[in-house]
Amino acid sequence: MKKIQLFLSLVLMLSVASTYANTPAGTMVGNMETQNDSVRLAALDAFWAEVSRTVHEGDFEGYKATYHEDAVVVFTTGENKASISITKALANWKQDFIDTKAGRTQNSVIFRFSQRIGDETTAHETGIFTFQSNDGSAKENPRQFIHFEALLIKRDNSWLMVMEYQKSKASEEEWELLE
Repeated sequence: MKKIQLFLSLVLMLSVASTYANTPAGTMVGNMETQNDSVRLAALDAFWAEVSRTVHEGDFEGYKATYHEDAVVVFTTGENKASISITKALANWKQDFIDTKAGRTQNSVIFRFSQRIGDETTAHETGIFTFQSNDGSAKENPRQFIHFEALLIKRDNSWLMVMEYQKSKASEEEWELLE
């Protein structure tokens, strides 16, 4: 009887161990992916911090450098839906950067994420950003909350946005849920 109990215990232990070993968390590859994800997400967090810095400081060239030269920006938040090249979008935004750098306006952008998918060289980031612009007048512009998606690639050890999709307006409540 004791041999049967010992045998059954051994079979149970081996089946549990083999089940755990076949899960992503139980493999060496799963552990490496977790470490790689941490490194990738830290680098992406630094990327988004740089985007925020360039907007806040009015650093047009720094902001431009966060995009791949062939990037596309898609706008579907307003009545006029559009998909345009980053070259055209940057031309439209350049004066805002000049005004910010000169101190005529104050701009800020902050990002929060609901989903972050990627590997060592690609990323798909989904979330909400909040943007605020004050032109120095007594009237303060309200913060805008926008659902967005971004596709990024890593080139020469730097992340570059290849697609920015400003999907729809978000609420402050939705923003707070991503904290």
